[in-house]
This record gives sequence, C-alpha cells and structure tokens, in this order.
Amino acid sequence: MLRSPAVRCVAGGAFTRMDPFACRIGLARKARLQAVHVDGAADADACAQRQAIDHPSCLASRDHAIHDTPLYVDVPYSLGNGMWQPRLIESARMKYLGIVEALQADIQSGRVARGERLPPQRAIAEALKVDLTTVTRAFNEARRRGLVEAQAGRGTFISEGRDGTVVAEQAPPLIDLSMNIPPQPAEADFRRAFPQGIATILGSSRGMLSLHYQASTGAEPDRQAAASWLAPRLEGVTSDRVVVTGGAQSALFAVCELLLGRGDGVAAGAMTYPGLKAVAAQKGLVLEPLAMDDEGIIPDAFAQVCRERAPKALYLIPSIDNPTTATLPEARRRALVALARQHGVAIIEDDPYAPLRPERRIALAELAGDITWHIATLSKCATPALRVAYVVAPSASQALRLAGALRATILMAPPLMSALATRWIVDGTLDQIARSIRAENVERQKLAATILGGVSFAADPHGHHLWLRLPAHWRAADFADHADRAGVSIVPSSAFAVVAHPLEAVRISLGVAPDRGALEDALTLLAGLMSQPSLAARAVV
Repeated sequence: MLRSPAVRCVAGGAFTRMDPFACRIGLARKARLQAVHVDGAADADACAQRQAIDHPSCLASRDHAIHDTPLYVDVPYSLGNGMWQPRLIESARMKYLGIVEALQADIQSGRVARGERLPPQRAIAEALKVDLTTVTRAFNEARRRGLVEAQAGRGTFISEGRDGTVVAEQAPPLIDLSMNIPPQPAEADFRRAFPQGIATILGSSRGMLSLHYQASTGAEPDRQAAASWLAPRLEGVTSDRVVVTGGAQSALFAVCELLLGRGDGVAAGAMTYPGLKAVAAQKGLVLEPLAMDDEGIIPDAFAQVCRERAPKALYLIPSIDNPTTATLPEARRRALVALARQHGVAIIEDDPYAPLRPERRIALAELAGDITWHIATLSKCATPALRVAYVVAPSASQALRLAGALRATILMAPPLMSALATRWIVDGTLDQIARSIRAENVERQKLAATILGGVSFAADPHGHHLWLRLPAHWRAADFADHADRAGVSIVPSSAFAVVAHPLEAVRISLGVAPDRGALEDALTLLAGLMSQPSLAARAVV
C-alpha cells in the first residue's frame, strides 16, 4: 500500500494515513491519485509499489515528478467461467468511462482474451450496481475505441485485431442519430461500387469530359439518365425539363432564388425540413405554418393561409415527411394541387424518400406539372457522398432559367459525381443500392418498434427516421440535451418548427448507426432515459 505522505487527491479530498485509497470526499468524479516523488528511499519504495497497480510510467526514482494513476476497484461477483469479470475504475471522470478503462486495461494485461464474449449488459449493470444506460454508454465507447464489436444475434465480443489503444479520451456524442442519412448495408458494397464506377467512367470515351466544365443544366447523358430513373415515379418527364444539381439543398436554394424575393411567403408544414428554414433565413422569406396531422399537411389549413396570407409557394415532402414521417394520401395531394392552382401558388415538391417506398404514389408534379418544381436527390436512397440531385422544372424554358440561378451559385453539378450517378442508373447499381437500403430500413424499424414499443412514435416501415413524441414530463430540448450527454445525439422538434410552441418530440435517425447492435444500444439508452422524470426539472422558489 502507498504511504499516505506520498499521495493526495487532486479533487481536493484528503486520504487517511491508514488507507490512502479511501478519499474522504467519496472518490469524487475527478479524483486521481498522485505520487509526489521526492528524495528518500521510503518514497521510492512507494513508487515501486505503484507498479503493482498498473502504473508502468511510474518508476522507482529519486527525481522530482508527479504522475496521475487510476484507482482500480474490483467489484466481486460471478458471471460464470470464461467471461470477463466486470469491474470499474472509480477514479474515472464518469462511471461509464470507468468500465471502459477497466476493460481496456484487462485486454492489455491479458486478463481477457481476444474474441471472448462479454456478459450481457444487464448482468454487468447488476454486478456493478449501476444503471443499464451506464453500461450501454460504456459499450458504445468501447466500440468506438475498437475494443469490442457487436455481432447480430450473438452478442458483443472483444475485438480480434486491436491492442486496446485509445483513439481519443472522449468524443461525445458516441452515436450520432441526428443526421438523417441512409444506412450503409454490406449489400450496397460502396467500397467496390465507387472505385469501379469511377474507373469505368475514366476509361470510357466520356472520361475526360467528366473532368471538365459542363453546362449548368447538366450534361445531356446525365439529364437523359435522370429522366429514365424518374420515369417510373414521374410519368411524362422529359430530359429537357431536367436540371442536374449538386444535391437537394443547392436545388432548393436555386428554385427559391428563381421564384421568390425577400418578404415573400412560403407555406410549409408546422414541422418542416431544416434546410428550408435555412434558405428562408438567408433570403428573407416568410414561412407560413400549416397545421398537420398523422397524414401530413391539412388542406383546409393551406386554404386558410392562401386566403389570409397569399403565399407565393407551397413546400412539402409528400412521402415519408421529414421529420413527421407522414405520407400524404392521394386525396390530399389532389386537394393541395387544386388549392395551389386556385390561388396561383407554385409548388416545390421535395421527394427524397420516394425511391424507398415499394408502392408508387402519384407525384404532385404529375397532377400539376405546369406549376410544380420536383426535387429528387440520391442522398437518401444511396449515399450523401454522391452529391447529385435532379430538378424537374415545369417546362424546358423554366429549366434553362433554373440553370441560370445555379450558375450564379454552384456553377454546375460536380461532373464526375454526375457521371457516376448516370453509370449507376444505367447498369442497375443505383436500384440495387436502394433495394438494400430499403431492406435494412425495414429491419431497423422493426428493432426500433421492439425497443420503443411502449412509446408513441410515428414511422414509415421503409424510412430511416422516426418521430418520437415525448412523455409529459419531458421537454424536447431537455431530452435531447440529456441524450447527448449520455452519448446519443438526436434532434429536438425546435429544429423543425415553424411555430412558436412546437410539439414536444424528437427525430431519431436510424441509418447513421454503423450496425444494428450500435442502434440497439442507442435506442435502449433513449428508452431508459425517456422513462425517467425530467432530469432537468428544478424547484422554483
């Protein structure tokens, strides 16, 4: 045991002479043991003793030096032979980090074998007398560091190929469920599809053209490929109405630049895409909120706004709305189109999720092609790395006008990425990727339904996000804040709100988690957090 004159607690607590490991302030969150090396054999002996508690950097020496060392506290229990015996380092800044640091030390020392299966999270929580969410967060951090890996249906195992080196001390949030991107299933095989597709393009007769400037409308082969890809969902589309853009956000900005001026009104759902809010703020547009229900925008609400506020445009996501997940029934689509015609309102139809739905829904651009600007991106049915989207303008002349707006902002869509999108459309790769993403979305939605079964939420079985309505004791901002502190990043309703007092809800994106095991951990943590009274509640006096 260390001699008491040689140690102190940097958190400010004193150590007793009989037991320097027993900090009187209760092993505070930032507690560390420090060895102060001074001249004297007794202190050198103490330093040597520290080697026995895994402090290799502390060597027997008469030099003046200070070293931090963790305080290991083993918790006795038994989970059976052949499994890691959980323990935690009480001096870690947070309990979950104490579990991770103990596991990492055991891997490095050989106390736990590579490939060994870890005990179930609930068993670890019971053994260490901590919350399940603490263990879940520890597993997430251990996975981030490369210490463990989850295997679907089998559990969590010590990674075979890592030496336990820490990637970073801490990098919260550990699982980011805030970015609404599609999952990347193995069947999509992007590591093969990208290099092979680009190599094919550069080796073709078009290769060098893909490295040059191109027309702001997009190269003609790309416009033709886009029209063929859109045709099953958008009857009557022709390539001369298609403009290739560098993603849906640049497309939306260009359309608004063309149609709207400062102070003009845009009708949109009371909860709407944050990208529209960003464009409105940049251009000085006025967003007019429309009441919504489980089927999306309510036509009567649009009619009232048209009468009272005279908006210039209607913006909507008709299929798998972001964030509410609602899909407009055909009757509502027709009603909204009729109202837009009656009041002279242009329609901006943002339809990123349509390729993920197995059944076809009539597009507003089919019902009113002469007043509708249809935006279709590849980011949600393939990958956001492919910065390509297509805009179907009401006419060929309007497409040329839109190209002018694009020329003033991004000049043109990325030629090589546009050519790659065309290659994937022509050879069927894009449809194969979309099918694999749709199938993975179905499995992840099933997992979410199982874990969040007792909670009210909206979801589409083929989408990669859900809209979670919170219990009465939670405010969305508080819930998102506490979730972030616990290692899971989500988006509160305020990010989507066009109204002053939005529904207390959060959007959870299921696609960004690297695998279903990580997603299960994150959702389990959120489910546990949701069941607690608001941790942010404070007495008011």
